[in-house]
Amino acid sequence: MSNLDMMEALSALAADKGISVDTLFGALADALETAYKRMPEAHDYAWVVIDPETGEFRVMAQELDDDGEPVGPEMDVTPDNFGRIAAQTAKQVMGQRIREAEREMKYEEYAGREGDIVTGIIQQTDARFTLLDLGRVEALLPQAEQAQYERLEPGARVKAYIVEVRKTAKGPQIVVSRTHPGLIKRLFELEVPEIADGVVEIRACAREPGARTKIAVWSNDSNVDPVGACVGARGARVRMVVTELRGEKIDIVPFTDDPADFVAKALSPAKVREVRIHEDTGTAEVIVPDFQLSLAIGKEGQNARLSARLTGWHVDIKSESQLAEEEAYANQDWAEGEWVVDEATGEQVWRPAEGGEAISAEQWSQAAETEATQPDDDEQEATSEAVAEEAATEVDESETPAD
Repeated sequence: MSNLDMMEALSALAADKGISVDTLFGALADALETAYKRMPEAHDYAWVVIDPETGEFRVMAQELDDDGEPVGPEMDVTPDNFGRIAAQTAKQVMGQRIREAEREMKYEEYAGREGDIVTGIIQQTDARFTLLDLGRVEALLPQAEQAQYERLEPGARVKAYIVEVRKTAKGPQIVVSRTHPGLIKRLFELEVPEIADGVVEIRACAREPGARTKIAVWSNDSNVDPVGACVGARGARVRMVVTELRGEKIDIVPFTDDPADFVAKALSPAKVREVRIHEDTGTAEVIVPDFQLSLAIGKEGQNARLSARLTGWHVDIKSESQLAEEEAYANQDWAEGEWVVDEATGEQVWRPAEGGEAISAEQWSQAAETEATQPDDDEQEATSEAVAEEAATEVDESETPAD
């Protein structure tokens, strides 16, 4: 093969593999250098120079001194039979270097793309992981990164979120996820131009993959409704995201800086009567009408759990009846003391904190019932006044002379 034929072959190979011609020249020079150094009487310090115009190559060398440093002029030491002897070795080294260059290019294509979204075709799936064909490379979708009830059929096209790009000896290993909250944000960026342009922001996201997701959205333009932009005309935009997630329900709520208002909106679709924020404990006490209690809590506590993750507050939901009972209980006067075990009888007895004789559980119950049936001081006073007024009326009537 002439040098010109070799140049044409290298150009065709570069176009086919998607590798630059300069990279192939470097690989060819390294291959020829390796082949030369395997020849007898080869110089220890030698390198190969390739003319990019003609494809002609030469082996250059220098002598080394006692310290191993190159000295003297550069010499052309190209053997007469170098091309025939080095052909097989150069071919092997070239193949290896081309594979390495391909792997490096694939890695560079995806390196730094953590947090991006990709579309792949499902190749195979088992109990451990699913392989996605991304075109030039394959992505690994571990079982832990798949929604619990999601069925991925071979040949189906799905979108996934890149969580990690690893560099291995066999090429880049791309790990993707279908459960990461970032997938929700990326899908809405694809469907909602206002989010892609930065007019609408997703401020918070809470997700239980395969079941339900809540997102809080904010608009940087007062003329743009963030919730309406994400929902789209007749729900077209959010429906596309739900379809990609295989039917996962999505709640979109407006973000607000007021914690109480944000918690109330996060519990949508439940209607909230009042939210009390306790900053010392990080708790948001939510009061809802009795008929809204189950809706606010959600199936197996899902709505309350997602609302807590979305807002960052511990959500404590109470119905109006529960709140009334707690307030009535708190307003009662309770005697201080403790239940202890009587060493003599082995029974539990109530020992008042201020001292005095301990009483049994039966005596304590009787005392509580008696106290409950007896009117308090205000009721007794009101009753006494009523009796006195009634008696005075009877006296007045008896003293009135008959006609």
